[in-house]
Amino acid sequence: MTTTILATAIMAGLGILFGLGLAVAHRYLHVEEDPRLELLVEMLPNSNCGACGEAGCRAFAERLVVGAQAPSGCTVGSPEGIEQIAAFLGVDPGRQEKRVARLHCAGGLGAARQIAEYEGYSSCRAAHVVGGGGKGCSWGCLGLDDCLVACDFDAIHMNDEKLPVVNIEKCTACGDCVDACPRDLFEILPLSHALLVQCKAPMEGDAARELCRVACDACGRCAQDAPEGLVRMEHNLPVVDYGAGGPADPAATRRCPTGAIQWVEGEQFAGPAFVELTGVHLG
Repeated sequence: MTTTILATAIMAGLGILFGLGLAVAHRYLHVEEDPRLELLVEMLPNSNCGACGEAGCRAFAERLVVGAQAPSGCTVGSPEGIEQIAAFLGVDPGRQEKRVARLHCAGGLGAARQIAEYEGYSSCRAAHVVGGGGKGCSWGCLGLDDCLVACDFDAIHMNDEKLPVVNIEKCTACGDCVDACPRDLFEILPLSHALLVQCKAPMEGDAARELCRVACDACGRCAQDAPEGLVRMEHNLPVVDYGAGGPADPAATRRCPTGAIQWVEGEQFAGPAFVELTGVHLG
């Protein structure tokens, strides 16, 4: 009986001690939450896409209230929404260019050589592991929808050539398609970066064209025609360097014999031979 009473007293004492400790911690360590925080969270898209560089919209709002982010850091918000947040905080909205996912492949069904028929689990990653999915080009899009499945914002659809097309209005630049593609064909780029290489096959001449009608054949004409420094050839492929040259213009695309390098405005299209299929028209 004495043991029971003693144990009860000890537990009660510990409870009181810990309670006092929590009360003191709350009194002296409690951090008041900025009353604007919840209102800011409501103003944000709440897509939690991570395109702003934060863990989600609430984390972005927390950075906004301390001035560590500008409202324009939310690249998926509407211009009106950004202005509303800026007015609410009494700050300049800032300037942040929209970024979107771009595909570095134009080798759809009508262009890329098929050397075998893939039968198995419908997944690019699975096909990539099992003999490359039957496509002659080991670097091209497999067209089995992994990027579409990974996109939580319904920003990707497959066209008739079994190539993914990114809806630039819906794209949040979250990078899920980048992670999903087993051939690293997606890249997140500023929308103004309109000069786009749509091939990743490091081959040249006839060897490249035998794999795909729109493959880069490493002729180098794009690098010759572009403003100095904008385009250089590396491993038989053009590399567009917006930091080294510019301003960019369509000149680099005009003598490309295959359409492997394109000037993309709006939704991406898959080369001159497939303009009609993707619903995008050359200007």
